[in-house]
Amino acid sequence: MTSDALPVFSLPAALISCGYSLRPETGADAEFLLTLYASTREIELQAAPWTEQQKRIFLADQFRLQQHHYRTHIPNCSFELIALREAAVGRLYLEPRRTQLYVVDIALMPARRGQGVGTAIMRALQAAARASGRGVGIMVEKFNPALRLYRRLGFTEVADHEVYVEMEWLPEVF
Repeated sequence: MTSDALPVFSLPAALISCGYSLRPETGADAEFLLTLYASTREIELQAAPWTEQQKRIFLADQFRLQQHHYRTHIPNCSFELIALREAAVGRLYLEPRRTQLYVVDIALMPARRGQGVGTAIMRALQAAARASGRGVGIMVEKFNPALRLYRRLGFTEVADHEVYVEMEWLPEVF
């Protein structure tokens, strides 16, 4: 294990008591992961002048490229599924860095969004980062509704990458 090993991170007790858990992603999760990925691109693809079949092909290609990129370029990333009573409802990909826990990706299925699950996970990540003397980083698409959540949780914009904004949360230092 490297010096950047992920500090102990677990879901908050409130989510666990509701039946939520984290588990490592496996090859058997591919269909769920593609469905989840597609759900995060729905708004963006509404305006595309493509047939449903063209959209499915595009999404499958983009998903495959994203997965390949994550696994090729982020060797220390943990790939976990967020489950509710053993059924996958989201994903949480984390890369431990020397100065921060970097959220490579966090996504929930549409039926689980807006219920406080993402907020609870992000607060737990902030607590884990604070305990290890780190911050939390994330890259967010500018049209992503979760951008409001990150700002509310104290994340600040540190760089503009055209379609994305890079954000960081730093623990208070006394």
